[in-house]
Amino acid sequence: MLTVGELLTDLDVRLLAGEASVDQPVRWVHITELPDPTPFLSGGELLLTTGMALTEPKTQKTFVTRLAEHGLAGLGVGTGFLHDAVPPAMVKTAAELGFPLFEVPYDLPFIALTERAFTRLVNEQYALLQRSIVAQERLQRIVLSERGLDAIAGQLSTLIGGAAMVFDGRGERRTVRTFRRDLPDELVDEVGNELRERARRGEGREFLPTAAELGGRALALPVSSPGAEPGAVPQAWLVAAKDQGGLAEIDRLILHQAVTVVALELLRVRVADATERRLAGDVLSEIVAGEVEGAELQRRLEPFGLGGRTTALALATSAGPPEAGVEAVVADALRAEAVSGLVATTGRFVGVLLPGLLDEELFDTCERLVARITAALGTAPLAGAGRAVPAGRARETWHEARCALEARELGADPAPASSNGDRPAKPGRVATYRDLGSFQLLLALQDSDALRVYCDSLLAPIEEGDGHYGGELMRSLEAFIECNGQWEAAARRLYCHRHTLRYRIRKIEELTGRDLARARDRIEFWLALRGREMAPSTPRESTAQ
Repeated sequence: MLTVGELLTDLDVRLLAGEASVDQPVRWVHITELPDPTPFLSGGELLLTTGMALTEPKTQKTFVTRLAEHGLAGLGVGTGFLHDAVPPAMVKTAAELGFPLFEVPYDLPFIALTERAFTRLVNEQYALLQRSIVAQERLQRIVLSERGLDAIAGQLSTLIGGAAMVFDGRGERRTVRTFRRDLPDELVDEVGNELRERARRGEGREFLPTAAELGGRALALPVSSPGAEPGAVPQAWLVAAKDQGGLAEIDRLILHQAVTVVALELLRVRVADATERRLAGDVLSEIVAGEVEGAELQRRLEPFGLGGRTTALALATSAGPPEAGVEAVVADALRAEAVSGLVATTGRFVGVLLPGLLDEELFDTCERLVARITAALGTAPLAGAGRAVPAGRARETWHEARCALEARELGADPAPASSNGDRPAKPGRVATYRDLGSFQLLLALQDSDALRVYCDSLLAPIEEGDGHYGGELMRSLEAFIECNGQWEAAARRLYCHRHTLRYRIRKIEELTGRDLARARDRIEFWLALRGREMAPSTPRESTAQ
């Protein structure tokens, strides 16, 4: 940028003070005769005056002090009008403050200085514009070639000569690219934690990261969602840090343009993922049925941002399948919270798989999601959350979430602490795996002989005790339990008369010796049914064998 020293080069002016500060950039040039022009200046200007209002040493000293404290680039005093020479009080004060002060002789008009400065500044702005256009074209080509956020961050890092980082709206890193100076993971995590705190406070405006190691050479810019209100929590953050020195004007211009490019890339990814997300229902159905697990399941979940650890949230708005639009409301709530995930309907539930979070953060996130869903639907859904597990074991967290929801729906009274010592979750809208208390031990026996033995001990008498009619009894039992013992609702689900259902339930009680009017027996049957889903019974040998 144009500096004071460059502007004065080859001009018939005499520098009287502030020699060490002549490399200060000049943002603009102004002429004034006001005793205090600072209310009309923003800093970085070079000021010219004849000093017509500066007749006393005291006012002269005050004038120079005000300009220096306001961040001006320098001061030129025209002589040959009121003053034959620059007043000593001004020279002394400028020298003490290290503030550039020079004399403009009578035969050098101010316009010679202003024209020279304006020509240089306009040329600089044009050069900046050209450079920014070239930079934006490079970044846009990356978007069009579908090379992803990492390539955008890499090109941006080269353009600004520093690190370029993209985080999601919750402060989780998406990509980090450096120039010549590496950033320690601890420093990147510190920036992410600051973004996470801002998201929790609902702050979404640009700011200077406070990490001491960045030393004022970084800038964080929000990447807002289309149609979002100014200051709302953004969908992502773009953070840049120069390798050396502060961000120049061209760097800031490129970064603000890069925000738009990052937003376009995120939009492109969302559109490209739309087809895959339509398959979310199939994926969740396969998870629930246990048809896919391990590395294959992890691969299937990666397009949804769930390739690491994942947590399930089960939602139910009624005893039957969710109404049209509920799934879209849940997806909107996820976007509003800047949380990636999978949303799909399975049976009477809307299932959500979220990135794996620590318990307290998980509970807080789920509570906020349910609050948004409640506000949109006008009614509070039942909700249950499982624990964070590796993506390949997503079936486990889904069953924990569903069981936690159904346990609350059935009015279960879990033990005050779980079998593994976890403390119960704090009360809220969302039931969690912690609320299952000692039943967590049973759910932990997935795909084990112990779980099959437990399930068969309750369900085998029903399946085997009445021949081919056992299947109808099993369907009736599940409908009766899921409708929480409500005869009319269960009969409607089975498309049978309530007297038929009553007969079937009495038959089940005769075969098992249980009383389905008791909540305890209903809960045990419910656990056996859920356990059967997690660990299907192996074919039993016939009695003849």
